[in-house]
Amino acid sequence: MSLERSQGADRIEEVAREALGFERLRPGQREAIQGVLTGRDTLAVMSTGSGKSAIYQIAGLVRPGVTLVISPLIALQRDQVESIEERLPGEAAGVNSTVPPSEREEALEELEEGRLEFLFLAPEQLANPEVLERVRCARPSLVVVDEAHCISEWGHDFRPDYLRLGALVEELGHPTVLALTATASPPVREEIAARLRMRDPLVVVRGFDRPNIWLGVERHQDEERKRRALFDAVAAAERPGIVYAPTRALAEELAEGLTARGVPAQAYHAGMGASQRERIQEAFMADRFEVIVATTAFGMGIDKPNIRFVLHHAVADSVDSYYQEIGRAGRDGEPARALLFYRPEDLGLRRFFAGARQVAVDEIARVAEALHERRGPVDPVGLKDELGLSQSKLVAAVNRLEEAGAVRVLASGEVDRPRGAPPLRESVEAAAKLQADRHELDRSRVEMIRSYAEHDGCRRQFLLSYFGEELPEPCGNCDNCEAGLGRSGARAEPFPVGGRVVHPRFGRGVVQRYDDDAVVVLFDTVGYKTLGLELVRYRGLLRPG
Repeated sequence: MSLERSQGADRIEEVAREALGFERLRPGQREAIQGVLTGRDTLAVMSTGSGKSAIYQIAGLVRPGVTLVISPLIALQRDQVESIEERLPGEAAGVNSTVPPSEREEALEELEEGRLEFLFLAPEQLANPEVLERVRCARPSLVVVDEAHCISEWGHDFRPDYLRLGALVEELGHPTVLALTATASPPVREEIAARLRMRDPLVVVRGFDRPNIWLGVERHQDEERKRRALFDAVAAAERPGIVYAPTRALAEELAEGLTARGVPAQAYHAGMGASQRERIQEAFMADRFEVIVATTAFGMGIDKPNIRFVLHHAVADSVDSYYQEIGRAGRDGEPARALLFYRPEDLGLRRFFAGARQVAVDEIARVAEALHERRGPVDPVGLKDELGLSQSKLVAAVNRLEEAGAVRVLASGEVDRPRGAPPLRESVEAAAKLQADRHELDRSRVEMIRSYAEHDGCRRQFLLSYFGEELPEPCGNCDNCEAGLGRSGARAEPFPVGGRVVHPRFGRGVVQRYDDDAVVVLFDTVGYKTLGLELVRYRGLLRPG
């Protein structure tokens, strides 16, 4: 149960020390905790290992009421429950598909009787009406959404089950919401806040700089030479390490090639059975082989501290994904390397994947018509089968229609037309415009990863500016800095980094960074654009906004 409140200003430190054994709080933790304790919705964007779980544990113990924690990773849930139970027996329980019915019932009874401080739920459990009703009756005072980037369509960790969480928050009477993620660029942060229906959220961004990770890019024109260079780099590197490949077939080819070179390697991808993936992951985590060659299926929840390198055979789909993936290196604080093997032609595959995720106007119209014909909530699974759409296409169509105010996703996961929804044609037109804007932003994210690969300045400054953090001086720990290309010193900047500006064609945006004679702006609707400073000044293309 919540610990007795004290009147002193050091209550946060007291609970952190006495209840959870934390000697001191890390940068950003106190700010986020204080935001939650004042009842303000809070989004904490902090790198893995920076102590995000401590935020909700301390806040949950200080404030009265139950803390509901939504997390997609069952293994991580189990670890967190065990960690709390070691210090505070009887205060935490988890409900997911692996929990026996008797334990599940016991946890829910303790929740209803007010004997439980933390309840951990997998998001799909909220599709169970009984679980949903019992959670509602418990009236949690804090709802925590872990791995909150899973609610964003832009992440490869996207989870459709997360889409019902905004409606859940409303059904619970909008208790304070705390969203946690290790990676989120400005567009993803905005999407998280919107989908969770957060109210004027406090956004805390800390700890993106990982100075122990050396950053580099090797440019190649020939695919075969690039592959040989990657094999040479792995053979020469300190291990263990991760190699990321864009396709399943290539992951297997690279693993076979490395093994033939005398480097024990295993492939890992979503085409494998769950039990096979689990065996491979456990063996890698236990150092039973040295290199795992994986698609993006290997990622979230992986916390192996001694990974010495992360190599990418090709560009990731975005800077967001790339930074999350290389962040799995060097979590022990020791030196690690992140090297991208770049071939401009590889961008074509990323642009293709970006286009494949888009939903067509006629598909949006079909979904809108199907919902318009019905009276009352609709199970989207039935719509998927009826309309012959993939899950990703259906989710995208429903999301655009929800953004247009034409539909609403309920806590049950069903979709309904709210009162006052726009007429059918107007709804489809608005949703189509939103989809076109999203497609433009998606394409601009691919251009940003190209810009990183071709950047001729400090790579760490580039990455940190993408996430809204500034590094005043070149890092000295990337290939460009080692080559003397990192630049420092004052320069004429007509608008402050992070400042709002308006362009006559692209609308409102935020200044991201300056590259020599250019400025990069993240526009609200069309995404990232690089504008020549001379032209901006001469034509007055930007003004404060």
